[in-house]
Amino acid sequence: MQLFFNSDITENTQQVTFDKEESRHIVRVLRKKEGDILYITNGSNFLFDVEIIIANDKKCVTKVINCKEINSNRNYYLHVAIAPTKNIDRFEWFLEKAVEIGIDEITPIICKNSERKVVKPERLMKIIQSAMKQSLQFKLPKLNEPIHFSDFIQQNFTGELFIAHCEDDTTKKTLKNVASLNSKYTILIGPEGDFSHDEIEKSFKNNFTPISLGHNRLRTETAGITCVQHISFLHQ
Repeated sequence: MQLFFNSDITENTQQVTFDKEESRHIVRVLRKKEGDILYITNGSNFLFDVEIIIANDKKCVTKVINCKEINSNRNYYLHVAIAPTKNIDRFEWFLEKAVEIGIDEITPIICKNSERKVVKPERLMKIIQSAMKQSLQFKLPKLNEPIHFSDFIQQNFTGELFIAHCEDDTTKKTLKNVASLNSKYTILIGPEGDFSHDEIEKSFKNNFTPISLGHNRLRTETAGITCVQHISFLHQ
């Protein structure tokens, strides 16, 4: 299945027109023609079957012939708050792979030791959309605006709260041994220089549990993927 994305489609939509870039891809690259069927998601757990009625590489027009709601095969909610990496390519890699494995919400957090404090949400959202389509998922993960750690940590959280930090801490347990099944999880991942001691203490005061991701020291993006994979494996 080749999956397309259009956030504006609703259950009442009867006709969908692709923009110039998508139209060119459909008609010239995929060689689709009038009468062919395409599949579109609106990122809200809906799948639309559409039939091409005008196969123009500048303006491909389709009509909706079927619409159905797709239930998510995940019975948990995963929110990862992670510091953007100095090399933005590594952060984009994390986004892509996290979406492929299964994640619901991402928040870029700006920490005391952050080397990157600016990101381009539009570009990051395109990567998330692409990964959703490639992995044939129908729910678009939520990307929040970047926020400073001190502001993020003061929010009212629900579910299970974890922080992966690198300081020596005898109370740390592995994520797979402390996370419950079928829950909502919020996991904090720090920058290359780790969370500051003050940030770690603030997380404890706000009921975050320290976790270990193994004996090796991991890069930020690797730590993020490890958490996503651990939660996924927990529910296999």
